[in-house]
Amino acid sequence: MASETDSLEHEKDHEHTGHKLLLRNLTVSDYSDIKRIMELVYHSAGGALPESKFRSILKTFPEGQICIEDDGKVIAAAFAVVVDYDKFGDKHTYMEITGNIYATTHDPRGDVLYGIDVFADPEYRSMRVGRRLYEARRELCKSLNLRAIMAGGRIPGYKAHMNEMSPQQYIAAVKRKDLYDPILTFQLSNDFEVKQVLKGYLPEDKESQGYATLLEWFNIYYEPEKPMLFGAPKTTARIGCVQWQMREFHNVDDVVKQAEYFINALSDYRCDVALFPEFFNAPLMGLAGNGNSLEAIRHLATYTDQIRDEIRRMAVSYNINVVAGSMPVMENGALYNVAYLCRRDGTVEAQYKIHPTPHEKREWMMEGGNRLNVFDTDFGKIGILICYDSEFPELSRLLADKDMQILLVPFWTDTKNGYLRVRRCAQARAIENECYVAISGSFGNLPKVDNVDIQYGQTAVFSPSDFAFPHDAIMAETTPNTEMTLIVDVDLDKLQNLKNEGSVRNFLDRRRDLYQVVWLGEE
Repeated sequence: MASETDSLEHEKDHEHTGHKLLLRNLTVSDYSDIKRIMELVYHSAGGALPESKFRSILKTFPEGQICIEDDGKVIAAAFAVVVDYDKFGDKHTYMEITGNIYATTHDPRGDVLYGIDVFADPEYRSMRVGRRLYEARRELCKSLNLRAIMAGGRIPGYKAHMNEMSPQQYIAAVKRKDLYDPILTFQLSNDFEVKQVLKGYLPEDKESQGYATLLEWFNIYYEPEKPMLFGAPKTTARIGCVQWQMREFHNVDDVVKQAEYFINALSDYRCDVALFPEFFNAPLMGLAGNGNSLEAIRHLATYTDQIRDEIRRMAVSYNINVVAGSMPVMENGALYNVAYLCRRDGTVEAQYKIHPTPHEKREWMMEGGNRLNVFDTDFGKIGILICYDSEFPELSRLLADKDMQILLVPFWTDTKNGYLRVRRCAQARAIENECYVAISGSFGNLPKVDNVDIQYGQTAVFSPSDFAFPHDAIMAETTPNTEMTLIVDVDLDKLQNLKNEGSVRNFLDRRRDLYQVVWLGEE
């Protein structure tokens, strides 16, 4: 596979009739046409782009993938991403800046439209389809208010002159029109400037001897955005976790007062979010009387709306986002375990536990939810997995594919080995998905509640494992089984740097051509 090969050489100004050309965005259904063209163009360079990469590019940045069709058949196409160019600099390789051609480097907040590839059916090269695609790219760059279009361009003509001149001398000769290069000549005629020579850009490109030109087209209409006075995307977030002691509560007001105490404290430290444990309101099960465990959990569900509304009020009042642990919810006769995100702007969203534990299903007849959400917040993109859900790596992988930066895990475990399952899995989720993971649990005992005797808990925040993070990938952790809070600052920029420059790159190096995780539930 080659970058910006612009296999559009020998374009002429001949007039053609009997064609009906249409410029549009690519769709998944176009892959068969794309594959056909790429097999023709790249028959000696690896053939067509795998469908998994084509789908990934479309899913990531559909607006940037354009094509020209003739009577319903795609005859030329161009792929591109938007990148924060400063994160890569001029000394990048093709695979680095394209995310191994999966477009995982796409950043909607970036400043440069980077060309991944341009190609055309050889039968149509005399119809200026390459020029049409380049013009469309320029329009896209201007409409997105990006400062430039950049790309790495092959110089296949260099092989014939490699023994007599350097790549720099060859490029200069092409600029003077002393030599003709089927790609560089075309790019120069489309207003691109050669910024410098890239060595090892595409090592497998034998015709160019691994060299490429770093091309740039500057958008003269670019208007740098003024810095936002407030509300700009945050580069750090302060996570506050509550390690909650189970104790006897005589009424729902007792639970609300205890929750407010912690929310107030974390707000005083200007935390962006307060994370409570799973079933932090469980002591209210003791108010169900002498009934069995099923009756007690259903009684507990009667308090959920009130507690949720009180925490929503506190989130606004104390100016802090709150993940209200989790609480039981009755809907249409079915019982669910639900975590509520109460934002400080007054909005509320919910994440249902996907996998009830065997105990929850057997003793409480609890059912699992069927939606998985990534939540946009004023401090970043977060996911919420309730306890047992964190032990299923597919869920966090799906969240990471939607750019989750922080995973919050409210948990409730009775024994240390149960706790260690949650902890070890949370650490794995942080490493494999290159995100932060915060876990928050409870401890203590509830002697008046059937089948809920004692709990073990230790709250912690985990990071990926690389040089930019703590050596043990633990940002901080509490003393086990002690009521307290944990406050941790996390650097969100480090996550993006890790994806592109880490000593290992779990996200970029995933073999998407061999395997994938697909969500089959409700969106």
